[in-house]
Amino acid sequence: MPTVVIGLDHGKAPLDVLEQVTVGDREISDVLRSLIANENIQEVALVSTCLRTEIYVVADRFHDAVDDATALLAHRAGRDNADVEALESVYFDRGAAIHLFRVAAGLESVVPGETEVLGQIRRSIERAIDDGTAGPQLEGLFRSAIQAGRRVRNETTIARGSASFGQAAVAMAQRHMGNSLEGTKVVVLGAGALGSGVVKALVDSSSVPAPADVVVVNRTLETAQTLVSVVGSVSRAVAFDQLALELRQAQVLISAVEADGIVIGDDFVAGSSLQLIVDLGMPRTVSSSVTQGTISLLDVEDLGREVDVAMQGRRGEIDAAAQIVLEEVTRYLEDQRGRGAAPTIVSLREQFEEIRVAELQRRDIDLASFTPAQREVVDALTRSLLAKLLHGPTMALKDSAGTLRGERLIDAVRSLFEQ
Repeated sequence: MPTVVIGLDHGKAPLDVLEQVTVGDREISDVLRSLIANENIQEVALVSTCLRTEIYVVADRFHDAVDDATALLAHRAGRDNADVEALESVYFDRGAAIHLFRVAAGLESVVPGETEVLGQIRRSIERAIDDGTAGPQLEGLFRSAIQAGRRVRNETTIARGSASFGQAAVAMAQRHMGNSLEGTKVVVLGAGALGSGVVKALVDSSSVPAPADVVVVNRTLETAQTLVSVVGSVSRAVAFDQLALELRQAQVLISAVEADGIVIGDDFVAGSSLQLIVDLGMPRTVSSSVTQGTISLLDVEDLGREVDVAMQGRRGEIDAAAQIVLEEVTRYLEDQRGRGAAPTIVSLREQFEEIRVAELQRRDIDLASFTPAQREVVDALTRSLLAKLLHGPTMALKDSAGTLRGERLIDAVRSLFEQ
């Protein structure tokens, strides 16, 4: 059955649409269940990350799968199906594998080579498996994509420098603040995976001086304290109810929290000394109204533009990573072709071998006068004939495995020989 990808990402869809279709962690199971309930969809997994929401399905019919997924995305976006169709990207079979492998390699990220995406893809397939919506076809695809992503990072320098959202966000903040955060107070909202990356980038003084004070704010204080204990004494942790107080003396706020909507409004920044806010949330977590004063507000779109300029001198590494992706896709497809045909080929050969042996046993009386050597000749002759007769069908099944033609041939073999 074909593998189909239907999704929206920063390459074609505007930020406001991406915000609307983003699926939070608490919603994933419900969305997966609603998709698998469609009769046409046999397997489904969901990748919903910053600037990307994609539905991966194994379906009986390609067009029906696209319609089902598009309808769900359109419903979440509050738009007509036609509007979403104009913004979405659709990939099929080999194209689906190439796309996911490129995503895993970081080639489709705002920050090329970023490291977080591998963990996001791994969690996506694990969640689908746990919820019972993903089977062997999607699991094999995702596992191979993760392997390809690791190889890209091991064999190229695409991840050198700002290899994560956190590092890139800190670098952008530094440039905006006169190429240095030295002597400033920076507040980081969020202590999850993204917030951790931001804090670690802030306190890493290997390239530029660290800020004078880094404060981690989180709704669960214990989580923030754990992060602080890992990165060192330069940072400190406070509870969310202390955010407004901490912002009074801060120059920079980086919002790296996952939320369903706006968290930072005018009431938080009133009377503060903030000069810059970087909002990494998707959907956005900082109200645009905070810029009415002297505060600059940057978001993931600004981050993408800055990273694109920074990557101009490293196009060779991107080309090298893309070549690795194609090699890994070829390896994956060849492996899938072999696996898809193998059970049918083995079963067919076993069935014919049983017939051959049974016929020799049935004619045992006719062969009673044969010497052991003559019996061996007969046995070898019948095995050779069987191998030659099955060679053509075997090669046809192997060569077409993983394609629609291959599926039709497998169905024909099962029907003709009662497999």
